[in-house]
Amino acid sequence: MANNLRPGSYGPTAKLFHWAIFLLLAAQYAVGSIMPHIGRKTLDEGWVNIHLSLGALILAVIVARFVWRLFHHVALPENMPGWELALSRITHLTLYALVLVMTLLGWAAANSRGWTVTIAGLIPIPDIAPKGSAWGHEAGDIHNILVYVLLGFIALHVAGALYHYFVLRDRVLQRMWMAPET
Repeated sequence: MANNLRPGSYGPTAKLFHWAIFLLLAAQYAVGSIMPHIGRKTLDEGWVNIHLSLGALILAVIVARFVWRLFHHVALPENMPGWELALSRITHLTLYALVLVMTLLGWAAANSRGWTVTIAGLIPIPDIAPKGSAWGHEAGDIHNILVYVLLGFIALHVAGALYHYFVLRDRVLQRMWMAPET
């Protein structure tokens, strides 16, 4: 597939995936902060059900984004030092991995409680952990810790973009923000 974009720019599909994941994660963090604490008697309704559905949708979008990204490479700016290139690649890969792992852990935790996870509240997805499983419960504990690790990597990602914009004054941030130049 020919890439008619200038080197280092992102096309509309990459931007759509990026901002969709951003919006879904923002919504998920908001819902996660206002939903009730999940205890022994918590039901999978209301905010909890929305949280589960958003998680399943995030999983579907992050998998689609990752598969799409495998076949659509974007060249990084040629003048970036090696340490910046390495940090960028590690941060992006870690973001993908954290989002994927967190959704899978949340899914397993929900299943261990006997809850069915659905995509957007409509499409049920198969269980990956048996009801009452110890590992499913443990998955929920790890999920709760990784919430903060993911937030840290998101902050690193944003800090990198702002560093490029305000300090280096290059066009790294604009590649994802604006329409590509012709």
